[in-house]
Amino acid sequence: MNYRHAYHAGNFADVVKHALLVRLIAYLKRKDKAFRVYDTHAGRGRYDLKADEALRTGEAHAGILRLAADPDLRGEPLFADYFAAIEADLAEGFYPGSPLIARRCLRAIDRLSAYELHPKDGEALRHLFAGDIQTKAMLLDGWLALGAHLPPKEKRGLVLIDPPFEKTSEVDDILAGLDKALGRWRGGIYAVWYPIKKKALAERLLSGIRALAPDEALAVEARFESEAQEEERFVGTGLAVINPPYLFAGEAETIVNRLVPALKRDKSATGSVFALT
Repeated sequence: MNYRHAYHAGNFADVVKHALLVRLIAYLKRKDKAFRVYDTHAGRGRYDLKADEALRTGEAHAGILRLAADPDLRGEPLFADYFAAIEADLAEGFYPGSPLIARRCLRAIDRLSAYELHPKDGEALRHLFAGDIQTKAMLLDGWLALGAHLPPKEKRGLVLIDPPFEKTSEVDDILAGLDKALGRWRGGIYAVWYPIKKKALAERLLSGIRALAPDEALAVEARFESEAQEEERFVGTGLAVINPPYLFAGEAETIVNRLVPALKRDKSATGSVFALT
């Protein structure tokens, strides 16, 4: 599949991924020591929900726009930081991407490194963060960054790997990148997003992560319609996390169990959190 961020901004996958990302960052903030967030496939950083790309798919209407209209969910503590990070953009008809959401969660001592290889999106990303001394926005291949820019001088942090899955080699690229990164920085938190569309892709990715980090990883999945259609439709979203923080599994389970009923497309929608052992 081709998952360019602009066409899918604010959809169910963004909502799940970003709600979980904010909780991972919240855990890092529990200590006084500084940390760094790396975003290997950062995109533009901010998306106009009225632009042609977003209107062509209309996915935000079944995602963040539906969620934002749910007052009960907005009032739940686990979603407070997420809504705080996106509120201003939604009011203007925009949705922030993962680097902007991450940046809004940082303290003054923390840093963000965001990478984007697509020339147009990369320039937009650099413009978005121009003058921000806490953020390095680079027109660079994120896979190269996993080898060259780790470990961070802060010694603590998170790597978000969120590729567009437009190449048949994407799973191999993720596993090769993780292998290289873990060799340089074993103690970092790694969050890898993946689409649930074809079973073989997700199973091969999770099997590879299990081999790289046995007993050190878990997966969070949310399916919003029948798996019987999985080969034909983008039915769900997953996030594999290596070195998940303490309590994250429980929080993740609460988050997906709340989001699945709110965003489900049919009665077969499910959410799950499981260890990769």
